[in-house]
Amino acid sequence: MTDISGHDRAKSRNVRALRALWPFVRNYRGMVAVASVALVLTAVVSLILPMAVRRVVDGFETSAADLLDDYFKAALGLALLLAVGAGLRYYLVTRLGERVVADIRIAVFDRMIGMSPAFYERIMTGEVLSRLTTDTTLILSVIGSSVSVALRNALVLAGGLALLFVTSPKLAGLVLLLVPMIVVPIIVLGRRLRTLSRENQDWIAASSGNASESLLSVQAVQAFTHETESRRAFAGVTEQSFQSARKRIATRALMTVIVIALVFSGIVGVLWVGARDVRTDAMTVGELVQFVIYSVMVAGSVGALSEIWGELMRAAGATERLVELLNADDGMSDPVDAPVINEPLRGEIAFEGVRFSYPSRPGMAALNDVSLTVRPGETVALVGPSGAGKSTVIQLLLRFYDPASGTIRVDGRDLRTIKRADFRRHIALVPQEPVIFAASARDNIRFGRLDATDDEIREAALAAAAHEFLSALPDGYATQVGERGVLLSGGQRQRIAIARAILRGAPILLLDEATSSLDAESERAVQAAVDRLAEDRTTLVIAHRLATVKKADRILVFDEGKIVATGTHDSLVAEDGLYARLARLQFTEGGTFA
Repeated sequence: MTDISGHDRAKSRNVRALRALWPFVRNYRGMVAVASVALVLTAVVSLILPMAVRRVVDGFETSAADLLDDYFKAALGLALLLAVGAGLRYYLVTRLGERVVADIRIAVFDRMIGMSPAFYERIMTGEVLSRLTTDTTLILSVIGSSVSVALRNALVLAGGLALLFVTSPKLAGLVLLLVPMIVVPIIVLGRRLRTLSRENQDWIAASSGNASESLLSVQAVQAFTHETESRRAFAGVTEQSFQSARKRIATRALMTVIVIALVFSGIVGVLWVGARDVRTDAMTVGELVQFVIYSVMVAGSVGALSEIWGELMRAAGATERLVELLNADDGMSDPVDAPVINEPLRGEIAFEGVRFSYPSRPGMAALNDVSLTVRPGETVALVGPSGAGKSTVIQLLLRFYDPASGTIRVDGRDLRTIKRADFRRHIALVPQEPVIFAASARDNIRFGRLDATDDEIREAALAAAAHEFLSALPDGYATQVGERGVLLSGGQRQRIAIARAILRGAPILLLDEATSSLDAESERAVQAAVDRLAEDRTTLVIAHRLATVKKADRILVFDEGKIVATGTHDSLVAEDGLYARLARLQFTEGGTFA
C-alpha cells in the first residue's frame, strides 16, 4: 500500500500507532481518571468474588455453617458493587469514546477543508470521507470499548494469576507452563493481522472513492450508458475489499482457535490434577472451586485479549490513516507574521514572469513566462482556445496553487506574503461550473456574505436576473434546491452563483464563463448586471462568447500558456491573428471556443 502522496509506506507491526490518539484523549483527563477508578474497582471485585464462593462452598461442610447467611450476603453485596462499577465504567468510557471521535472528525475536517486543490489531485474525496467515517468508527470501538475491556482483562489476568498461586502453588505452576504456548501465536498471528487490517481499510476506502466518483457523476454515467462498466468497476474493488477482509477474518479465527484450544485443554488437565488433590485431602472442595473460577477468569481474559488484539490492530491502522490526513502537507501555507489587511483592496493585479505546471501534469506548462498588469477598476478579458491557460490565471490569483517561478501581486503585495483568507475575502468568483449547496436558495446566495439581510439578497437576485424564477419556486427563496442544485436548471444555478458574487461586493471580480449556461434573454439581463457590477471593480472575464467581451477595456489572447496578443476587440480583429480567426469562426460560422 502507499501513502497519500503515492509513495510506499512502511508497515508498523504493533499498536504504538494508537499513541497518536493521546493528544485528543488528554483533554478529558478527569473523565479518564474516574473511568480508571471504576475499571480497577470492577476488576478487584471480580477477583474477590471467587473467595466468597469458596467460603460458601466450604461452609456447607464445616462448623461455620451458621455463617452461611453472612457469606451469601457478602457475595450479594459484591455482586451489586460489581454491577454499579461496570455501569459507571461503561457510561464514562463510551462517552469518552464518542467525545474523542467527534474531536478527531472535527480536526480532520478542519484540516481537509483548508487543503488546496493540489492535495485533491493526489487523493479522492471519497477516500477522505471513508477515513472520516469508517476509520473513526473503528477508533470509537477501541476507545469506547476495547481499551477499557482490554485493561480490565489485563488486571483480571494479572490478579487471577497471583491468586492462583495463593490458592494452590502447585496447580498454578502447571498453568504457567501454558503461557508461552498461548503468547507465541498471539504475537506471530497478531503481526499478520495488523498488516491485513491495514490492507482491508485501504480497500474499503478505495471502494468508497469509486462509489463517490460514480454517484457524483451519475448523469454522465447514465448518459453514456456506462452503468454496466461502473457496476463492474465498483464490484471489482468491493470484491478485493471482501477478499482482504476474508484473509483478516481467517487469521483472527485461527488465532482464536489456537488460543482457546490451548487454554481450555490446559484447564482440563489442571482440574484433573486438582480433583486428585481433593481426594487426598491436599486441598478443600472450596479451594478447588476457587481455583477453577480463577482459572476460568484467567482463560477468559486471555481469550478476550486475543480477540481485542485484532480490534486494536485494525484501530492502529485506522489511526495511521487519520494521522496521515492530519499531518498532510500540500505545500501551501500562510506566512506566520503577515499583517492583517483591514482596508479594502484597490484591485491592482500583476503577474510577473509566472511559470506554472499542475502537479498532476508536471511536464506540461499551463503558464509559460506570463506577465500582465490589470489596473484598479479595469475590465480585462481572457480569451483563447481550451487549455490555453485562462482559468489557470484565476486559480493562481486565488492562490489555490503557487507558481513555480515568478510573482503574483495584488496592490503591489506578493500573494505569498498575505494570509489567503485576508485577500480572498476581497475577491468574488463566478466559476464555470457553479457550486450549489444542498440548502435553500436564500442560503446559497447568502454564501457570498453571511451577514447579508434578506433585502440585500433579494437585490442581488434582482441584479442577477434570478428573482423571477426564485419567487416562482414552491417556497420562494426558502425552497431547498437539492444536492448540488439538482432541482434547478443549469442557467438557474449560474444566476444564483452570479447573485452570490454580486452580494459579496468585493473589489475584484472573477468571471469564468459566467453566462455560458444562460439563454439569450437571461444572458442580456445578466450581462447588463455584470456590466454595472464591474464599473467600479477590477474584473477578469473568461468567456467563450466573444460578444460578452467586446466591451472589455482590454483583451488578452492566450495560446499554449502564453499571452500572444493584447488589445481591444477592434484592434485584435484588425491584426488578423488568432483572435480574428476565432472571431470569424464564431460570428460567421456560429462556432464557439472554450
